[in-house]
Amino acid sequence: MAGRIKFYMDEHVPPTVTEGLRRRGVDVLTAQEAQKLAASDEEHLAFARAQERAIFTQDADFLRLHAAGIVHAGIAYAPQQTPVGDMIRGLVLIAEVLEPSDMADQVEFL
Repeated sequence: MAGRIKFYMDEHVPPTVTEGLRRRGVDVLTAQEAQKLAASDEEHLAFARAQERAIFTQDADFLRLHAAGIVHAGIAYAPQQTPVGDMIRGLVLIAEVLEPSDMADQVEFL
């Protein structure tokens, strides 16, 4: 996995976050676009890994999967009630300073 980090957005991420990232040149795929709305959290992680995308979520269940040792391409996590601007700035920073190999099996907290 080389190059810039690409994100896969969990289905509950506000669309304004996705739009803000795209305006800033970040490669983003949503669960809706991937037709994965009914997928389990494990399926989301496996899909994101297969697509070489770090998942962005506000669902703490993904942190439990990480703690259980589930292999993934990276998890960016923001708690509920995190302002949209903070999420966008944090994800842009991750995309600018980290490489996909830095994110593999890691969690970045926003």
